[in-house]
Amino acid sequence: MSQHELPITGLPIGQVSPSVIVCGDPARAERVAARLDGATLLSDRREYRAYRGHSDGLPITVCSHGIGAPGAAIAFEELIAAGARRIIRVGTCGGLQPDLAAGDLIVATAAVQNTGYGRETVPDGYPAAADPALTLALARAVTDTGHAARRGIVLSRDNFYAGVAAPAAPDYRTLSAARVLAVEMECAALFLVGALRDVPTAAILVVDGNVLAVGESFETYQPGQPVVAGSVATAIDCALAALRSAS
Repeated sequence: MSQHELPITGLPIGQVSPSVIVCGDPARAERVAARLDGATLLSDRREYRAYRGHSDGLPITVCSHGIGAPGAAIAFEELIAAGARRIIRVGTCGGLQPDLAAGDLIVATAAVQNTGYGRETVPDGYPAAADPALTLALARAVTDTGHAARRGIVLSRDNFYAGVAAPAAPDYRTLSAARVLAVEMECAALFLVGALRDVPTAAILVVDGNVLAVGESFETYQPGQPVVAGSVATAIDCALAALRSAS
């Protein structure tokens, strides 16, 4: 490892732009990079693939963070150490409100923190909240594209395929009744790292199915639907626009 690289992601110190987009899938990072001018590969190690380019003259870095809070938090920490000063997550989620369907957009204002990472990182009751100004910029970017997005709280959890009825497992119907919009796995980690390191963070999510009535399973999970891919493209556009307006 070079002394000028971060130990896990391999990100070069000082080469990450202040404005950053993060996403779980390395292939999605490639999709974001394709929207940038002059994109070049910064690093490619484990699940962490990063590119740097420009959007209307603004330097932008995009980096994948994999699945789950602990690994994602490593990416967020090392991105900040390498130069990130504002981060927007472009991700997917499962709807928890009956009227949310595949392709719908959500701008997350905060996350119900149900991760082991959070329990080891901050005191009980510490909020996982997005930055208000960056979140507002993201919501305005959605409006400017002519699309609609729900704004509100999401659930971040560690488990995807259900185990037994364990005490720590969240109850989707209870959370839905509390107006939690959707479930995903990394927003809480992003918001917590942002708060701890004084870096604004925000998130825009694409619903890839509704899990309120039927939870996640091999049979029901269909992330490759065309309507989801189309909305991911819209979410990328909105994230880029929000970063340009916030810079």
